[in-house]
Amino acid sequence: QCFRWSMSELNVRDRRPIDLLLSRRSVLANLMADPGPDEADLRSILEAAMRVPDHGRLTPWRFVVLRGEARHAVGDVIGASFRRDNPDAADERVALERRRLARAPVVVAVVSKVQKGHKIPEWEQVLSAGAACQNLLVAAQSLGYAAQWLTEWYAYDAAVCRALGLVGDDRLAGFLYIGSGDALGERGRPAYEDVVSEWAPP
Repeated sequence: QCFRWSMSELNVRDRRPIDLLLSRRSVLANLMADPGPDEADLRSILEAAMRVPDHGRLTPWRFVVLRGEARHAVGDVIGASFRRDNPDAADERVALERRRLARAPVVVAVVSKVQKGHKIPEWEQVLSAGAACQNLLVAAQSLGYAAQWLTEWYAYDAAVCRALGLVGDDRLAGFLYIGSGDALGERGRPAYEDVVSEWAPP
């Protein structure tokens, strides 16, 4: 059965954290609208994203906030990159790609900054950036906002990465879209027994 639930109807600010986690559902960026988080809420969301496990205290992530015209300026870079790689694409398709970041009032680009050659394994540093994305996602929804974590092709485009200030081996862990909107019905989840096992000595 397909249904929608509203973030506001769930009174998420009054719920226990475990209840929020057990019912967390992404809202498609295409379904988002204003308002996005105000300055105080956005700061809380980003500070929650900073409270992730970080072995060695390396801070292997950065956050680039895109609001207002900044979304369109980076969108122009996305459109130009798409046109470069797809010279025969219809103008309507290029325009669609250019509007990617305009789907939500606020977009946060999460940058993974790995310190190579450090005693902390690179994999652990990458996982910390992923954890920052998840904290950001849950924090936004805990405050009643719609949120979705996406990468899509432009997260791997060199021109887009340069426009966002990435250098060296920096990579985009994803774009976190934040706004207001309703989620579609619950999607299928794995059965508990299929993914959980208890180790026992042979």
